Amino acid sequence: MRLDVFLAPSELNPTALDGRVVAVIDVLRATTTIAAALFAGARTVIPFLQTEHAVRAARDYERGTVMLAGERQMRAIPGFDLGNSPLEFTAARVANQTVLLTTTNGTKALLACENAKTVLVASYANFTVTLERLQVALEAGDDVAIVCASHEGMPCLEDAGCAGRFAGALEAANDALIVNDAAQLCGLLSLQYGDDIVRLFGAAAHGRALHKAGFKNDLYACATVDLYPVLAEFGNRAIVARAAGVSGAGV
Repeated sequence: MRLDVFLAPSELNPTALDGRVVAVIDVLRATTTIAAALFAGARTVIPFLQTEHAVRAARDYERGTVMLAGERQMRAIPGFDLGNSPLEFTAARVANQTVLLTTTNGTKALLACENAKTVLVASYANFTVTLERLQVALEAGDDVAIVCASHEGMPCLEDAGCAGRFAGALEAANDALIVNDAAQLCGLLSLQYGDDIVRLFGAAAHGRALHKAGFKNDLYACATVDLYPVLAEFGNRAIVARAAGVSGAGV
């Protein structure tokens, strides 16, 4: 059994994720927001690379069944229904809706991984249920990978710390698990900050930028373990909620 952490999608080669169960992390904020949307009852979340692609796709849905969401440089995209704050994604706003989402880093990372065997959307906010699914994968003989979205192409503390929490828990539960150096580095980072995830965010450049931009409450939400306990799986171009331990047909 093997676990590899990739600190940025740019580290992936064409076959790096073949046959693997993959967890994608963009803890500030896309993967937290996706968990929030599904926990609030969104029908599905569909990631897009470009704003115009999401706008074009929205025309294929009946009015009142779809919402455009996303950000560029932390701010909500003009004309969209929602930004990228998990606190916006309440049941009153997104229940039974299809959410078309585009973000600076997270949706790019998800789309870079879509050819893996299974792709999970991971964050602190849905940590335990995602960890359980990764453990099921290892017990079934699947190799696992964790891909950090990074921030504008560069490794970032917040994603690495979250990856380290997953890696440390999986190492502790699997004596024979082989891990790469990045998994070990992330595990050490997670141990340094422990459960003080807000302090980790405060040390991270993107965390500080979000705080300065007025998203302090988002940081607390993104730092709350199991705030949105939903297993989010990306397959067939859409992210849906799955029952714990259950995988869909894949991509």
